[in-house]
Amino acid sequence: MSELTWVEISSKALHNNIARLRSLIGRSTLLCACVKANAYGHGLCEAGRTFIDAGADWLSVHALHEARRLRQSGLACPIYILGPLSPDDYPEALQLDCRLVVYNEADIAHIARAARSCNKPARLHVKIETGANRQGIGPGLLEPLCTAIAENPDLLLEGLATHFANIEDTTDHSFAKAQLNRLHAALKLLDARGIKAPIVHCANSAATIIFPESHFKMVRTGIAAYGMWPSNETYVSFVKERTNGFVLKPALTWKSRVAQIKDVPGGEYIGYGCTFKTGHATRLAVVPVGYYDGFDRGITEGHVLIRGQRAPIRGRICMNLLMAEITDIGDVNPGDEVVLLGCDGDECISAEQIARWSNTINYEVTTRINDRIPRIITD
Repeated sequence: MSELTWVEISSKALHNNIARLRSLIGRSTLLCACVKANAYGHGLCEAGRTFIDAGADWLSVHALHEARRLRQSGLACPIYILGPLSPDDYPEALQLDCRLVVYNEADIAHIARAARSCNKPARLHVKIETGANRQGIGPGLLEPLCTAIAENPDLLLEGLATHFANIEDTTDHSFAKAQLNRLHAALKLLDARGIKAPIVHCANSAATIIFPESHFKMVRTGIAAYGMWPSNETYVSFVKERTNGFVLKPALTWKSRVAQIKDVPGGEYIGYGCTFKTGHATRLAVVPVGYYDGFDRGITEGHVLIRGQRAPIRGRICMNLLMAEITDIGDVNPGDEVVLLGCDGDECISAEQIARWSNTINYEVTTRINDRIPRIITD
């Protein structure tokens, strides 16, 4: 391979993760795999195709350009656009046969006009506000919006949805249960007015795993589909309640190559800002990956894997390069593989470990991997 940095995605791991999630929800519940943000860094089309092959029913994206790429790649499955669109985008979104989220009554006329121009009804999912205070419409405005959709022949109220605010941040799920109660109240209100939608959905990965009463007709799984736990709290909550051997396997390995090896005397500085000074004769491997590629500049105490051993990062992460010490690793040569995230022999660097180094979450670690870097499906 000629690439100096690349990402390998295990098809087997993605298939197994979908199978394990399916085991939690059963066959009567739709599984919508979230592939927004370049499939959490795993490659939009690569992951999307693999998820559908593995048995996912729907895919969800944030933006129109993501839906367009999925259709151009040949995927014909239902695609749900989670994010907002401009009125100019509605015709293309409907031509691409996408489901749309709505929470503003002012958008209804624009969507209906686009539906008439496309000669097909727009399938809409109303987002109900239950406590996250992000996207969503409150109780007082919910009924008029749903009524406007139900009474318009160009529109179809296909779904009702909400999103949990903190289910993965704590082992106390009282707030999530309160949100679920608010959703039930909203559904009861609409039902009393004769307004129904066939697909109710609210479960993200954490709720899919630990909150079965939230499954309804569809779940929207993101991080778990890629083999990562949403949080330590989610894992703790799960093992407290279940012992059925449910496991997730990360699918992503990020690799590079040694570009240069250099010997640096003791007492020399390494990298920008002279933040690291050698205390002894030091052998360095220069690796062509930096913060432009998505490897956080704030990492100072991290490692990479070379020849199955941990090579400590020395000095600041550069825009396109990093330096790792290989003094105690024998027989390293230019061109040798470097594992930035993943396993090499018995050693592994997880997204969670990198997240701790950079004071963030595993979601951000994989999502930030630059999308220009090739994604290669393995297995």
